[in-house]
Amino acid sequence: MRCPPATSRGACAITSPNPSPAPPPDAPSRAPAVELRGITKRFPGVVANHDIDLTVRGGTVHALVGENGAGKSTLMKILYGMQKPDEGTVTVDGERVSFGSPGDAIAHGVGMVHQHFMLADNLTVLENTVLGAEHRHGIGTRARARIRELSDAYGLGIRADALVEDLGVADRQRVEILKVLYRGARTLILDEPTAVLVPQEVEALFDNLRELKSEGLTVLFISHKLGEVLDVADDITVIRRGTTVASLRPGETSPRQLAELMVGAELPSPQTRESTVTDVPMLTVDGLRLTRTDSDGDRRAVLDGIGFTIHRGEVLGVAGVEGNGQAELVETVMGMREADAGTVTLDGEDLTHRPTRARRERGIGYVPEDRHRHGLLLDGTLWENRMLGHVTEPPNSKGQLLDLAGARADTARIVDAYDVRTPGIEVTAASLSGGNQQKLIVGREMSHRPKLLIAAHPTRGVDVGAQAQVWDQIKAARAEGLAVLLISADLDELIGLSDTLRVMYRGRLVADADPATVTPEELGSAMTGAAGGGAR
Repeated sequence: MRCPPATSRGACAITSPNPSPAPPPDAPSRAPAVELRGITKRFPGVVANHDIDLTVRGGTVHALVGENGAGKSTLMKILYGMQKPDEGTVTVDGERVSFGSPGDAIAHGVGMVHQHFMLADNLTVLENTVLGAEHRHGIGTRARARIRELSDAYGLGIRADALVEDLGVADRQRVEILKVLYRGARTLILDEPTAVLVPQEVEALFDNLRELKSEGLTVLFISHKLGEVLDVADDITVIRRGTTVASLRPGETSPRQLAELMVGAELPSPQTRESTVTDVPMLTVDGLRLTRTDSDGDRRAVLDGIGFTIHRGEVLGVAGVEGNGQAELVETVMGMREADAGTVTLDGEDLTHRPTRARRERGIGYVPEDRHRHGLLLDGTLWENRMLGHVTEPPNSKGQLLDLAGARADTARIVDAYDVRTPGIEVTAASLSGGNQQKLIVGREMSHRPKLLIAAHPTRGVDVGAQAQVWDQIKAARAEGLAVLLISADLDELIGLSDTLRVMYRGRLVADADPATVTPEELGSAMTGAAGGGAR
């Protein structure tokens, strides 16, 4: 993304530590859908929200931005009834409320679509939608008719009988939106809704949001993608270190100025064109094939003859719409799945039939796509999580014995080096924001100086300041010979970091692209199976 130079801070200037934002003077006179006043929320050792004010006009898209740990998620959990504020008031559609659960919020027309989808893959759209809301329209004809009515009204294009496991990520997200609409939501909270979408899917989602807005619904949009915020939002609120620092309109600011407000720094870029690629192969994958049984009982190829080589000092980026085999590729290279055919060789050693632990010990670092499922023990302390996947290696062990003091000391170092916002290393991983969880994982994996880093969405849910830090770490390690297999839905990240770029579609590598010339739009077209001018 190229950003215009900031010529003036203008409306972005911070004039007080905690201003009370008000709607811009040229805003239409709409009654507020949501008003939060003086919201304060404390946890042991940290104040997540401090005297926050937020006014959301009805029938608008209101963006909430801030760095990881700024307090955005806590604020939205308060609005959705998942947390209770220690101080302050919540007003919805003119009524002062006190929510004790998400059920209370839903009853007052507030719904939330979480960053991690909450769908049962083995159920249909209809079954996922009515689950827990059977009292509204039953589970049969009336429910089916209501789903069709909502889908048509808001341009969602969702079929009630579609099996969720057969849907792409964009359609799954629409199902989540459909679920909250089905429950009567008039205000929708969307947490990082574009994190896993290609540009064409982002624009389709924004069309859906504009349709919702045109029908009088209100959308609270949490995102770290500042260009998208400026594209879709009517109003923007910036939160920094738990406090509101600015309220402004898109026409008054730029991505660079928003980044300055959020983290006190310019918008980073992943761009790197200096080559560090050597002619020494580090990872060679040859003829990799993996099949699975689909819902009809038929076997189909999830990976179909995948082959590539990554050299020392090379970043191989793999682009693809989620669900086209990238997750299975990563898990097969990691030894989490056993391939039906093909080989995996690391630094000249055949690891095809070796378990995950052996691959780890041979020098593979792993940043997983799903940090909750594969990257963390949410109920474990930070220092316990620092040991995951590396219990046999220093500083976590001395010979055959665990070195708990060493693990604790290195966790403190990672927390400091990667700016993990936490009151201490004894808290649980569940207590961290998603972005801070991600920084802990990246710090853990990079600390062992791997030969190969498998990075699946390494900056998903991470703010612009932390993004730059992760990118710099990858670039520095690459210059020292690290080989990287990079999977990312952030096409700017893929293009900027990759030395070699491949496109994955329906389990096959179908196209190559030149990172120096390809555009995100061309890459997105190739990812959806269309011809792209920059991919071949």
